Amino acid sequence: MPRDAAPRLRLITNLWTLWDHPSPNREWSLERKLVAIKEAGFDGFTCALNKELGRLARKHTLCTIGYISSAKPGDFRRLIGNNIEGGALRINVQLGDHDTPVDEAVRMAIRIIATGEKLGIACDIEVHRDTCTETPEKTYAIAAGYRKATGCLLPITWDFSHISVIKHLAPPFWKRLIVDPALIQHACQFHFRPFNGHHCQVPVTNGHNGLSTEFQQWLPVLKKTFQTWLAAKQQGREIFACPEMGPVRGGYNLSQLPSSWEDAKILRGIIENTWMKALATRVGQ
Repeated sequence: MPRDAAPRLRLITNLWTLWDHPSPNREWSLERKLVAIKEAGFDGFTCALNKELGRLARKHTLCTIGYISSAKPGDFRRLIGNNIEGGALRINVQLGDHDTPVDEAVRMAIRIIATGEKLGIACDIEVHRDTCTETPEKTYAIAAGYRKATGCLLPITWDFSHISVIKHLAPPFWKRLIVDPALIQHACQFHFRPFNGHHCQVPVTNGHNGLSTEFQQWLPVLKKTFQTWLAAKQQGREIFACPEMGPVRGGYNLSQLPSSWEDAKILRGIIENTWMKALATRVGQ
């Protein structure tokens, strides 16, 4: 993108949202899923990539975001290479384990980000349970250690749902989430999973052609995130937003709740509309 261009939103679905869709016994083929992703208006998808997934993405004119989950620095170069073969624009990294010490996590973050840079791709460290960023305290300590060692802000994939559950938050959520605006403004990847303080994922819809009460309580987080991000100079940058609705298999969704994929499609439109309003307000100021 030109450096003076307006910031651009790219809408990315997680391929796992389509696990077992439309049912475990009639799950769509991979290619059928990619057709559906394109038809739903997504720009691309994210998962652990390989050469074949990259080929299919190009066939359906979809971009890709890579994924790595690892606590083994010796594997970083190989895993990054696999995602590069899949055409990844960036890589989302779930780094370490819940008990990885902060100092060790800082060293791993430095190594995987530097390895990615050498190979020509950016790696972003996700805030996620059962990783080195399991708590906000550890996340900010790792970010501080990374900045001390490198002089740079830590590139983060923000998923506030994990912080909310760990901290047992109640609405309004935002005051407890915006601890360091600079780290939000520096980020390129955001996983917008609706949540509350008891559930890492709440449904978008209520089963009666409307939005769930819990989703409506979460919506200010989406608005505030975009407002915070756009408060910095973001010309020439892209932001990758994933309406990350986890499937029943994996435990995020529940079998009696609305389809993860159907909810993700609705959330995609809401994210896009919220972004456009936030961008128009910023331009008008």
